[in-house]
Amino acid sequence: MNPFFTTYKYIPFDRIAEADYEPAIMKGIEEEDREIDAIVNNPEPPTFENTIEALECTGELLGKVTEVFFNLLSAETTDFLDELAQKISPVLSEHSNNITLNEQLFKRVKAVYDDHASDQFARLSTEQTTLLKNSYEGFVRNGANLPDEKKAQLRKISAELGVLSLQFSQNKLKDTNDFILQTTDENDLLGLPESAVDLARQTAKEKEMEGWVFTLQAPSYTPFLTYSSRRELRKQMYLAYNTLCTHDNDCNNVDIVGKIVNLHREMAQLLGFKTYADYALARRMAEKSEHVYSLLNSLINAYMPTAKAEVEEVKALYYKEENIDETTLSEDDERRFKPWDFSYYANKLKENKFYINSEMLRPYLELSKVKKGVFGLAAQLYGITFRRNTEAPVYHPDVEVYDVIDKDGTFLALFYCDFHPRASKKSGAWMTSFKEQWKEKDGTNSRPQVSIVMNLSKPTDEKPALLTLGEVETFLHEFGHSLHGMFANTTYRSLSGTNVYWDFVELPSQFMENFAIEKDFLSTFATHYQTGEPLPQELIDRIVASRNFNAAYACMRQVSFGLLDMAFYTLSTPFDADLMQFEEEAWKATRILPKVDGMCMTTQFSHIMAGGYSAGYYSYKWAEVLDADAFSLFKERGIFDKETAQSFRDNILSRGGTEHPMTLYKRFRGQEPTIDALLRRNGIKH
Repeated sequence: MNPFFTTYKYIPFDRIAEADYEPAIMKGIEEEDREIDAIVNNPEPPTFENTIEALECTGELLGKVTEVFFNLLSAETTDFLDELAQKISPVLSEHSNNITLNEQLFKRVKAVYDDHASDQFARLSTEQTTLLKNSYEGFVRNGANLPDEKKAQLRKISAELGVLSLQFSQNKLKDTNDFILQTTDENDLLGLPESAVDLARQTAKEKEMEGWVFTLQAPSYTPFLTYSSRRELRKQMYLAYNTLCTHDNDCNNVDIVGKIVNLHREMAQLLGFKTYADYALARRMAEKSEHVYSLLNSLINAYMPTAKAEVEEVKALYYKEENIDETTLSEDDERRFKPWDFSYYANKLKENKFYINSEMLRPYLELSKVKKGVFGLAAQLYGITFRRNTEAPVYHPDVEVYDVIDKDGTFLALFYCDFHPRASKKSGAWMTSFKEQWKEKDGTNSRPQVSIVMNLSKPTDEKPALLTLGEVETFLHEFGHSLHGMFANTTYRSLSGTNVYWDFVELPSQFMENFAIEKDFLSTFATHYQTGEPLPQELIDRIVASRNFNAAYACMRQVSFGLLDMAFYTLSTPFDADLMQFEEEAWKATRILPKVDGMCMTTQFSHIMAGGYSAGYYSYKWAEVLDADAFSLFKERGIFDKETAQSFRDNILSRGGTEHPMTLYKRFRGQEPTIDALLRRNGIKH
């Protein structure tokens, strides 16, 4: 029997075959169609219970299958799954459209909405009101009020977007995997730390190649750009990474970008909005494009002078160490400071100023101890514990599973951790759910199954997985998202966990990053993997002292991505420009490093082309304002203060999307956030 047709406690990864997905998806569609028909054909007058709640409960089987399928498509894909995704995506889009464009169903939803709106929703709870408004607005935002010919156009756009987004992601993964830098010359390893050399040797061994192999995956690429003294090889790696999906081959995303941008604009304009940003921001905290630009421009004004000074200092070190007089160089002289020089000389400058680099910390940040520290942090803040679960099947041997137990001893969540890169996994890091939280009709709290997927440094034959501090921050970031899922405590699935406004979803994750450089947190787990010696206080002091090194440059980099995103999605006319020229114009206000012809970010910018952040990348900086403001309260009261943590859990983490995020935030913080805490944290304002 198809395992998806059975009832199970744990996802039966050990029994699911690739051939099981398609029939289960098709059966799930059939079942949901019958459930929708039952709502539409109910002879009783439409009510909140028989229409809105009934609609919320449809599609259980389909959700069960697609959550597994699409999660594995990112974390452990195969050629079969890639091909099936291309085939099934338009089918799923059509099914979704059949629901949101069902006139009879919308009539019932609208009747319930109009009935309750007449008394300002007084007969409903806050959560019921939110569900009703979301349901009604969801239909309207998906074209329920459109005439038939425009509904047909919307169906076509939606199907095309689904296929193109998948193709974009698959192209990026393939192009990333296709590049390797192999060497058998030890001179090519000059400057590289032992950890990077060990990983390259291990990668070569896995690929059955001689010598050392470097890839574009973060644990290989980032140390290479940071430490390799071979400038030509840094250039080769940098150009390979920054021209992904621009070459004349099957992985080219240039045309796909134009199609995705134009389809988003066409969809928004069909629905009565001038631009896609107008459409997207109507359901976000920012509300309007002007508010997004106001934030981004205020950050440029505050940070750009410092960012320029930071880059000039790195550049000066480059010319000094290379014994080059910049004034004697022509504009096209290859000896000029280039972007592939920045990380290398920035690291040298950091070492000169603070006597610290990420490799010094690796021996104290062994993955098993970092896990102990991160899980221990959650225990200190919220009283929860993590118990290794060896019964739950996994989709790859790297994956670890934990039962999460609440402070009162009750089961809170099932937690999957997938730490290391592999060819079958997308780059980056993310949190996802295999099952959301909700409450059954009898009041039973159906607990969630959440997962974090990352690409952290791998163990080698000689050493365990030793992380950089940046990787610890990544772990904390995704763990913050997972806490949002684990603590979910709402009645309705569509309002639980991370189902919140897109520019609020990064608050819990970025909030957790603050702990990475706190002495009291580091002292709970950071010990040398061989000697057991605690991370020396002197090193901790250097970490804290260096926390704002190049912070302004990093801010401008994030802002540049936000500007690029907004440039695409505030277009009111068809995009037909030269992609690289458009990109350069979009973020020129933040450019600090020298421009290199042929570079293109957009063709690999999965966040805004295939990851849900279209007209939403600004949310990282938006949430940074929130997280700095929120963490300042912990700094006032103590970073492990249980009362403040409980308030954060009760008002933010457990409430999901049941109320407007600013309402939730003010309930926790007692006030609206300001940019001041962020400016102070980054040393821009004193």
